Amino acid sequence: MTNVQRAGASRAGIDWAGLGWAFLFFWYFSGVTQILIYASDSAGFSGLRQSLLLSLLWLVPLLLFPARARLLAGLIGVPLWLCSLAGFGYFLIYGQEFSQSVIFILFESNVSEGSEYLAQYFAGWMVPAFLLYGLGAWLLWRRVRPVYLSRPGALLASAFLLFASVGYPAIRQFSKHDSTLAALENFEERIEPATPWQLVVGYRQYRTQLANMQALLEGRQRIAPLTDLRDAHAGQPATLVLVIGESTNRQRMSLYGYGRPTTPQLDKLRDQLQVFTGAVTPRPYTIEALQQVLTFADQENPDAHLNTPSLVSVMKQAGYKTYWITNQQTITKRNTMLTTFSKQADEQFYLNNNREQNARQYDGDVLEPFAKVLADTAPRKFVVVHLLGTHMSYRYRYPPEYERFADRSGVPEHVSDDQLPTYNAYDNAVLYNDFVVSSLIERFAATDPNGFLLYLSDHGEAVFDARQPQVLGRNEAAPTGPMYTIPFILWNSPKWQARDYRQALARPFSSSALVHTWADLAGLDFAEHDRSRSLVAAEFKPRPLLIGNPQRPQNLIDFSLIRPKASDAEVARQEPPKGGAQPL
Repeated sequence: MTNVQRAGASRAGIDWAGLGWAFLFFWYFSGVTQILIYASDSAGFSGLRQSLLLSLLWLVPLLLFPARARLLAGLIGVPLWLCSLAGFGYFLIYGQEFSQSVIFILFESNVSEGSEYLAQYFAGWMVPAFLLYGLGAWLLWRRVRPVYLSRPGALLASAFLLFASVGYPAIRQFSKHDSTLAALENFEERIEPATPWQLVVGYRQYRTQLANMQALLEGRQRIAPLTDLRDAHAGQPATLVLVIGESTNRQRMSLYGYGRPTTPQLDKLRDQLQVFTGAVTPRPYTIEALQQVLTFADQENPDAHLNTPSLVSVMKQAGYKTYWITNQQTITKRNTMLTTFSKQADEQFYLNNNREQNARQYDGDVLEPFAKVLADTAPRKFVVVHLLGTHMSYRYRYPPEYERFADRSGVPEHVSDDQLPTYNAYDNAVLYNDFVVSSLIERFAATDPNGFLLYLSDHGEAVFDARQPQVLGRNEAAPTGPMYTIPFILWNSPKWQARDYRQALARPFSSSALVHTWADLAGLDFAEHDRSRSLVAAEFKPRPLLIGNPQRPQNLIDFSLIRPKASDAEVARQEPPKGGAQPL
C-alpha cells in the first residue's frame, strides 16, 4: 500500500472490524479455556477479565508494521497456540485451570510417569477437540488484515495498548508495595491467566519455590531426632490417621449443637466418637497455625518449627510409613511450608493444582487415594489427610447436590438478606465437609484397623455469626470467637488400646499442643514430651489459650477474653431461628 493509499485509509477512519478480528485471534488462545472455566463455574471471572486485557498487547506489532500483519500474527500465534495447548488439554481432562502446581508436578515426574499419565487420561474424543481448537485458530488467522493508521496514530495507539495491558497493572503493583519482590509477584498473579504467561510465570515460580523448599528440607534434615523415643505399640500393626480440616468453625456444626443439621453423618456416628468441645487454634491462618500444630512450636516459642521435629518426622522415627494426601494447593509461595511438611512423608498425593482458591476442587477427591493407602501392605502407617474444607469462597467447596440450605429456615434473625447467600453457602460447605470426614471414618473403620482417626480444623471462620454479626472471614487484628473455635474429634477402633476420655472432653485446649496430645494417643513417649500440655493426659494443666501474632508477644491475649464462657450450643442458639431447622 502506498503512502497516498495509507493517508486515504486514515482519512476514511479506523478499520475497527480489522482490529476486532486481530484481537479475537490473539485472545482466542487464552479466551477459549477461560470461557470454559467460567462457564463451568469452576472458577471466577478474574481470569477471563485478565486474558482480555493482556491480549491487547499482541496488537502492537500489527499496528506498527501493518503491511506484515498476517505474517506477524502467524509468527506470534503459533507459539501462543502451542503454549495454550497445555491449559486447554488440562481443562478437558480435569475441568480446572492450569497452574504452577501442575508445572511442579510435570517437572517432578519422569518419562515413565509422564507416559503412564498420558495413557491413563488420553481419550479418543480429545483428538477432534484439539483439531477443532486448531481449526478455530486458523480460521481467525485468515481474517487478520492490515489496519493502517498514520504514524503518530499508530505510535499513540501502541502506547495506549501497552499501558492498558501491562503498563497500568505493573505501575499499580509497584506503587502499592514497598518490596520489589512483592510487587513483581502480584504483577505476575495478574498476568498469569493469559497465554503464554501461565507457563512463563509458573516456571519461574516453580524454580523459586523449589529452591525455597529444598532449603527448608535441608534445614529439617539437620534437626536432631527425639531423645529416648519409646512406643507402647512397638512391633504391632497400626494405622493412625490425622485429618486436618480448613476454616471450619465448630459452632456451625450440628454435632456441636448448631440448630441446622449441618453434620447429619457425624451425628449418626456420635456414639462412636469422642467430641472435644474446648479446642481453639492459636492463629486464624493456615500456615501460621499448622507451623505450631505440626511441630513443637507454640505461641511462646513460635520459631521452634524451624528447629524441632515435625509430627511426620516423629512418626517416621517411631517406625511408621508416612503418607500425605492433600487437597490444598501445592506449590505457591504461601504453601511452601506445607509442601515441605508433606515432602517429609514417604508418599504424597497432591490433588489440587488450581491456580486460584476460588475453584471447584472438592474434598471428595481424597477418598480414592485414602483407600489406596489403607490397602498398602505396610504394617504400620501414619496418614495425614489435608482438606480444603470450608475455605472461602464457600460456594466452590461443595457440589450442587449439597446445596441443601437455600432459604431462611434455621437462620438467625440478625442475618440480613444480603448476607443470607453467603451464610447459607457456608452451612452447605459444612454439610459437604461432614460427608467427607464421615466417609473417611467409615472407610477407615471398614478395614478393621488397629488405630485411631483424629479430625481437627486448622482454624475457624466468622460468617455473620452471633455477637459479631457483621464479621466475615478472619482478622487477627480484630479477633472473634468463631475464628478460633475448631472441631476436635476422635474415633478409636475397637482394637486400639484407648482410654475413655470423657473427663477431658471439655478441657480448654490449644491445638498448638497437638504433638503432645498425639504422643499420648499413639502410645509414644520421649524426653521432649510434656504431658501437662496433652489434652488426654491425667497430668494435663489448663493454660491461657493464647491467640494473636507471637512475633508481637505484647499483643497476645487469652482467648477467654474475647468469648464469654458459654457452650457452643448456647452460642448457636442465643437467637431464636426463623422456621426451625431445614429438613434434608
